[in-house]
Amino acid sequence: MGRVYNFSAGPAVLPEEVLAEAAAEMLDYRGVGMSVMEMSHRSKPFAEIIETAEADLRELIGIPDNYKVLFLQGGASQQFAAVPMNLMRNRVADYIITGSWAKKAWKEGKIYGDARAIASSEDETFSYIPDCSDLPISEDADYVYICENNTIYGTKFHTLPNTKGKDLVADVSSCFLSEPVDITKYAVMYGGAQKNIGPAGVVIDIIREDLITDDVLEGTPTMLKWKTQADADSLYNTPPAYGIYICGKVFKWLKDQGGLEAIGKRNEEKAAILYDYLDQSKLFKGTVRKEDRSLMNVPFVTGSDELDAAFVAEAKEAGLVNLKGHRSVGGMRASIYNAMPKAGVEKLVEFMDGFEKAHA
Repeated sequence: MGRVYNFSAGPAVLPEEVLAEAAAEMLDYRGVGMSVMEMSHRSKPFAEIIETAEADLRELIGIPDNYKVLFLQGGASQQFAAVPMNLMRNRVADYIITGSWAKKAWKEGKIYGDARAIASSEDETFSYIPDCSDLPISEDADYVYICENNTIYGTKFHTLPNTKGKDLVADVSSCFLSEPVDITKYAVMYGGAQKNIGPAGVVIDIIREDLITDDVLEGTPTMLKWKTQADADSLYNTPPAYGIYICGKVFKWLKDQGGLEAIGKRNEEKAAILYDYLDQSKLFKGTVRKEDRSLMNVPFVTGSDELDAAFVAEAKEAGLVNLKGHRSVGGMRASIYNAMPKAGVEKLVEFMDGFEKAHA
């Protein structure tokens, strides 16, 4: 069987060029006689891998010198605890609840202090982003927290919240490196790699350096102290070395594509193909308010559970896989991350149109 079009929300599609290059280097990485999987994280070849990856990431985003880049284990979900442990010095933080992951982070924050839900879109099944222009920000809040792109529900903050001077912390797992970003608007930006950058097992933290201190909550594990990791340049213990290696290749690939401005325009074009079809379809319906739609995750339904199931099954037979929606909401979801080619989205729309005609 040839390669399918993989619309999985994560682990997700990776650039074929990256996979081919990694395959060619699997047994012998650049003449060292071993795979990166077998290589010591203290070796000179791996030092070059992680240092180059960080340099390329800094160039792609435009990260200034007063921000630290960390390549960590544990995935984004572990940062739900690491954020309050490292930042909740007043034991107060404000959370904007726009989906399951933001809600989980908020609940985790409540373990460590007064985590306040100051806005939510749960009243309409997280199908929109609430107005964040004049929020009831707590005077003593240590930070304001968002999940910027909501993988399950397909919404995106296209305008960042007005935090009234408070530090903004953002989980960007499913929109990481999908468009240009001004990192200086964030105190902390982090994301799991498995949606848009690399394999599962790596989380990348970009943290303003003044926030990396020994002043953390009592009982914070050594491994969850950002200062522990920052002081060791992400090498306090064995990092997810092979995952970092793949992330580095994706950074190179993004630079070859023209950087974040170019990839952002391509993502807008891909998403428009699918959303334009949904907007005129008589069978399929998008589930997100138009102005809050994600470019990365596109949920849709037919209105019939039986038709939804038939669509997913028939799409799989046609080589369009992982279109089933998250188990918590059902329906369908097409994740069209950076590495999903335009041809894949066009093939999906062509199949949807044929399915609609067959079931009219």
